[in-house]
Amino acid sequence: MSEQQRPTCPCALFARATEWAALAGARWLGRDDQDAAEDAAEGAMLAGLAELPIDGTVVIGAPEDAQLEVGGKVGAGGEAFDLAVDPLEGRGVVARGGNGAMSMIAVGPPGSLLRLPDMYMRRMAVGPRARGKIDLTRPIAENIDAIAAGFGRNVNDITTIVLDRPRHHDLIEEIRASGARIKLIQDGDVTASISAAIRGTNDHLAIGIGGTRQAVLSAAALRCLGGELQAQLWPTTRSEIEQATEFGVEDVNRVFSSDDLAPGEVIVVATGVSNGDLLRGVRFLADSARTHSLVMCMRCNWVRFTDGIHFFARDRKEEVRLLI
Repeated sequence: MSEQQRPTCPCALFARATEWAALAGARWLGRDDQDAAEDAAEGAMLAGLAELPIDGTVVIGAPEDAQLEVGGKVGAGGEAFDLAVDPLEGRGVVARGGNGAMSMIAVGPPGSLLRLPDMYMRRMAVGPRARGKIDLTRPIAENIDAIAAGFGRNVNDITTIVLDRPRHHDLIEEIRASGARIKLIQDGDVTASISAAIRGTNDHLAIGIGGTRQAVLSAAALRCLGGELQAQLWPTTRSEIEQATEFGVEDVNRVFSSDDLAPGEVIVVATGVSNGDLLRGVRFLADSARTHSLVMCMRCNWVRFTDGIHFFARDRKEEVRLLI
């Protein structure tokens, strides 16, 4: 299809779904109920998607019986899209009242988001400066040396982001031995991958073991940002190896690239729920709320930060303020 024949790209419209999810999830900030926060965000995202002019299929989503389960159909009809959704990336962060939670969607034409079983993946993500310089099969110290060379910096100037989990104990010790700096986070490994690919965050590498949903979302985002992600399934039981085979993965040791996980022209949209290095969280005002979103589209070839004000009533008392 030529550029002239293409339908109008709906990339900016997907922010409605992530904004609604963020607004709903942010109401539960610090209330120590991550299930309620996630349920609220899922319901709001589903409502937002239902109004979009798309014929959408959720290929990576919530567990069975959830509001946005895998295989579910969304949209009011139109162009066909596959969706990977995470209504509340960092639900534990929201429950604790912490930083860096967001709502996120990755979208692409049918077949553009790899379908994988719900299990762990080992992965590393970097930005454009280090693209082509990492290798998941090599020791972490060698990768950090290569990243430092890509940035023209010393190893001890490189910051790595790692989820603070017991499974990462040996990894953390290897990073420390390499001389690199470490930023331990409680949740939000997709946010970490995006942060490593955007200059100004002072983050250079996101590494560790997380879910397949987060790996595909991160890969889509890194493709939009010109970065690179490598990932490898990390089965913990024989049944998970069999499950991977059912999804067409014959070699569980295969290293997937960003292009493998999210081929095609993808769209990635994220809205901040709580304040982070990338996005500001939802700010509730007298009769409105303010959101901060990131829209990335390979079809339109742009990365856009958007600031939105959502009024709760037609009769407005709150004035519109400049972002400060």
